[in-house]
Amino acid sequence: MTERYLDVSPEAGAALFARNISGAVTMLNLLRFREVADYSAHPELMPDEPISGAAAYQKYIDHTLPFLKESGGELVFLGKGGQYLIGPQDEQWDLVMLVRQNSLADFMAFSSNEEYLAGIGHRTAALEDSRLLPIVESKMAT
Repeated sequence: MTERYLDVSPEAGAALFARNISGAVTMLNLLRFREVADYSAHPELMPDEPISGAAAYQKYIDHTLPFLKESGGELVFLGKGGQYLIGPQDEQWDLVMLVRQNSLADFMAFSSNEEYLAGIGHRTAALEDSRLLPIVESKMAT
């Protein structure tokens, strides 16, 4: 079975802080959904009828947006993915998302908010695999 990535590892978290990012940070999310959402880890959030991974992720977005906005963050871009034009042809992503925060501290405050975390089970139920790449704006030398 191919390795899946759904949560931040302690090593990846430490490496993010070691970058000493100052200013805004944008999180590039690549998301692959389960055909049917798996709420076994969070049965308290399970809908009455089975739903798709995409529908579970929409529940996650609906739950998350107020907390994101409250922390000063914003959903910059949300779009359907597909196969790479340049990249592994057997790898594809269902959804691409850009989420911007004013600072890494704001991102951490948002991601550790207890009320936000109460709905994170929708994300867990929805995803088959994911990637999260913190990016910062850069001015290329001319």
